Amino acid sequence: MSETERKVAIITDDPGWHGEQLKLSLKKYGLKSSYFSLCDFLIEIDKKNSSIEFPGFNGLPSGIFVRGVPGGTLEQVIFRLDILHALQDLGVAVYNSPRAIERTVDKTLTSILLAHAGLPTPKTWVCESKYKANKIIERECTSNKKIVLKPLFGSQGIGIHLIHHSQGLIHDEKFAGVYYLQEYIERKSTNFSDIRVLVVDGEAKAAMSRHGHNWVTNRAQGAICKFLELNKEISSLSEAACNVLNIDYAGVDLIEDKNGQLNIIEVNSIPAWYGLQKVVNFNIADCLIESFVKNITNKNCRSVYAN
Repeated sequence: MSETERKVAIITDDPGWHGEQLKLSLKKYGLKSSYFSLCDFLIEIDKKNSSIEFPGFNGLPSGIFVRGVPGGTLEQVIFRLDILHALQDLGVAVYNSPRAIERTVDKTLTSILLAHAGLPTPKTWVCESKYKANKIIERECTSNKKIVLKPLFGSQGIGIHLIHHSQGLIHDEKFAGVYYLQEYIERKSTNFSDIRVLVVDGEAKAAMSRHGHNWVTNRAQGAICKFLELNKEISSLSEAACNVLNIDYAGVDLIEDKNGQLNIIEVNSIPAWYGLQKVVNFNIADCLIESFVKNITNKNCRSVYAN
């Protein structure tokens, strides 16, 4: 392998603990790595072909681990995903793939694909009309039922609201003109908890329960993480969700309703694992990088075969 082939890129604007964990795991495979932001790339297109200027890099890396896609305007987000698509088309192994990221970063598309596959997921309504959104709340928020209002592009529990009938629609700039409304899952008890499952290469690897001070149970919002032993139901449902979305690895969020039925709330294509790492006895970054290296190897083998 050349020096370029032995170097990979970690796409992130905020490396932090996760970036360092990935670097250490990559080093075990003899792979050097550097952090890059999608904001710094240049695509050059002429009559014959196109190229991508990889900042501070001689040529292209053999693999890219996507640790973060920064937010921005619709145009900026599309451009950043275009960069990942173009790199993949140029033969670079992109992990997770840009198509998988697109399927999961957009909550509407995730909900559609899960529902069409017959997987249990909350009833959801998406529209641009304030009038229609209010009508949905008026119709659905009866007998103390509630609805969750989420931004289409969001994570870590930021910008979500619980809507009551008497409260009505909440206006927040994070919604950007689209109302994503989802039925609130009533739990068995007043204990606010959910489940996060790590799935890698189609196999559930670990799980934890997250216990919040209120109905928002993200670790970033103060929830306490506890080890949860995987069982057949949790594993099968999480693996099925990842299979439908055709994703290499993901954090699948589940909530058990008052009848004991598990519901898929979200599938995260760029999940954090700091909380999960605290409660499991294996190195999660090593698990991810093992899959990543296999992805690179498969990509290189296909390229050789094609040539």
